[in-house]
Amino acid sequence: MENKKLIEQVKKLRVELGVGIMEIKSALEEAKGDEKKAREILKEKGFKKAEKKAEREIKAGRVATYTHSTGQVGVMVELLCETDFVARNEEFMTVARDLCLQIAAMNPKSVKELLEMEFIKDPTVKIKDLVTGLVAKFGENIKVGRMERFEV
Repeated sequence: MENKKLIEQVKKLRVELGVGIMEIKSALEEAKGDEKKAREILKEKGFKKAEKKAEREIKAGRVATYTHSTGQVGVMVELLCETDFVARNEEFMTVARDLCLQIAAMNPKSVKELLEMEFIKDPTVKIKDLVTGLVAKFGENIKVGRMERFEV
């Protein structure tokens, strides 16, 4: 595989996925330069990482809120993690806000139902994949705790 092309692909996937450079390089080499296949390899590795981290204690997190412009729908969601460092991260907070928007729009009845839904901003991704992506990126156990949707 051409070195210059490999470097460009690694940069591109690093920006998209936020995964470590060596993990991306390894996945691209395994996929023989096929970015789509490399994404699948990285996704699978992310799930394995998430499974390993699932038993670790969660002591921090973030409560995010959203109120629709009409004032008739409001949402609170708890996104949990291991450290305050991750809870303060901009990407973590963005996912928490996106979860609020998802709950406001789709009205899931439980966290389990929410996790199985397609993400409204990108239907090719499930909510559980968003959370797993954070686990892979930050190396911490991350879970959706409680959620509540209020409607007048």
